[in-house]
Amino acid sequence: MVNTKEITIIAAVSENNVLGKNNKLIWHIPNDLKRFKKLTLGHSVIMGRKTFESIARPLPQRKNIILTRNKNYKAKGAVIAHNVKEALNFCENDNQPFIIGGGEIYKLFMSISNKIELTRIHKSYDGDAFFPEILEEKWKLVNSKKNNLNETKIINFSYLTYIKK
Repeated sequence: MVNTKEITIIAAVSENNVLGKNNKLIWHIPNDLKRFKKLTLGHSVIMGRKTFESIARPLPQRKNIILTRNKNYKAKGAVIAHNVKEALNFCENDNQPFIIGGGEIYKLFMSISNKIELTRIHKSYDGDAFFPEILEEKWKLVNSKKNNLNETKIINFSYLTYIKK
């Protein structure tokens, strides 16, 4: 099977690759949440069970796909997949499914993804969920936009887009 999809990982990550702690985001950046919504709207979003439970509801106007080993897991408004292939099969009509977390799910999809839309928070945090390292020999940075506008407090961050080499 030739992969004609642009599988896109999307994440907000600290300088030390922390994604979150205790199944929660550590920072609150409304502009980043708006960007996430704009990019993922109308697409399939693949996430792990813990990520789905932290959101506490299906994301509207997106096909929510939950990847879990639990064969009995059910979630209203979402489809359940038990492996990467099954998750991608649920995206058959979507040319750009998004991988939205968490850490274990990002690791599973890193080798087969084509693109990474990363929000790099320019600060280190203590956390228990981590984003895999982006290896320079495998990924090329094609776009970078620095920001420090946040409605609640100043948080320096950049939007980075990588494509697979």
